[in-house]
Amino acid sequence: MKTATVFRLSISANKGEKKRNVSKVTFDEKLGIIGDAHGTSERQISLLPIESFGKLQAPDLVINPGDFAENVTTIDLDFSKISIGTRLQLGSEAQIEIMQIGKECHENCIIREKVGDCIMPREGVFGRVLRSGTVRVGENITIL
Repeated sequence: MKTATVFRLSISANKGEKKRNVSKVTFDEKLGIIGDAHGTSERQISLLPIESFGKLQAPDLVINPGDFAENVTTIDLDFSKISIGTRLQLGSEAQIEIMQIGKECHENCIIREKVGDCIMPREGVFGRVLRSGTVRVGENITIL
């Protein structure tokens, strides 16, 4: 069995702004991801598997980690084993609890406009920070 890992980390200082990729982030129990605009809601952290990106096809469509506004793009994480209440450890310190699976796609979703579909409503998951810590690209993700 492959080890699930953090493929990319993405943040944005303001809501509605395109996320930028970073090499590490700090998860905080009160603030979500320090430096990310979405940290104070119940959905402090969003995760999406890189494997889902290939499900969307359109001419001239290039999708990069962070384009769905996800904070953590994962690789080899078995999302079929994740449900509301599931706890994940990212790296050696940070832990989150999954609070929501999927969400409504926002208006003017560029990906939905180009392809006619968006994966975030079905395959994205959202969590809140249970234990603060630093998370780096390439670190393991463990289902607790």
